[in-house]
Amino acid sequence: MPQFATYPSLKDRVVFISGGATGIGETLVEHFCAQGSRVAFVDIKVAEGQALADRIAAAGAPKPLFIDCDLKDIPALQAAIRRVGAELGPVGALVNNAANDQRHRLEDVTVELWDDRMAVNLRHYFFAAQAVAEQMKANGGGSIVNIGSFSWKRGEGEMPGYVTAKAAIHGLTRTLARDLGIHRIRVNTMIPGWVMTQRQVDLWVDAEGEAKIARNQCLKDKVLPADVARMVLFLAADDSRMCCSQEYLVEGGWV
Repeated sequence: MPQFATYPSLKDRVVFISGGATGIGETLVEHFCAQGSRVAFVDIKVAEGQALADRIAAAGAPKPLFIDCDLKDIPALQAAIRRVGAELGPVGALVNNAANDQRHRLEDVTVELWDDRMAVNLRHYFFAAQAVAEQMKANGGGSIVNIGSFSWKRGEGEMPGYVTAKAAIHGLTRTLARDLGIHRIRVNTMIPGWVMTQRQVDLWVDAEGEAKIARNQCLKDKVLPADVARMVLFLAADDSRMCCSQEYLVEGGWV
């Protein structure tokens, strides 16, 4: 069986994760808790978030702090980050993860839908980074990991708002890295490939999807949420101390 890394620098590090109740976010919460980090996460899925926190505690890991928060409400998001700083200590790692890849056709996009896709998939990334920056500066540094998507690299159709927002994330990473690097705050983009979350399996991994994976991935194993989480752990840990302003892909060599 594979043996995976433990990062001593992540023990007791305060980690804030957006969209942590389900999917990739759920696995991120589990992996950071397993490292002994002090984890806080936000989501609008209250039942799932509370159940995840209870399940982790029952398994013997430090119980994460779950906060019910709609990320389109920027004052509420920034208040949640202030709360985490007061209750758990200064945030040392921020993982901007929450997103919504709901499909939408070009001809159906309204101004309101476009603005909503930006709010759900991009805007909160900046304001979360803005909110943690002062905590990280006071703490001598930190790591911000922005979760992107390889959908824009592939030129996926039928979701122009989502793809546009995800393409913009690395631009945000680059400018934040320039502004915050002087304070030893590292900012990177982590780009997952087609990750086999339950949502993806239920909605899109049919026979055609299986054939697409086999045809396009150099590595034929499916990309799992844990594969993404392990890369994020590395980028949040001191082991990646000189990694900044870069994209890191976990997509099985999709060509």
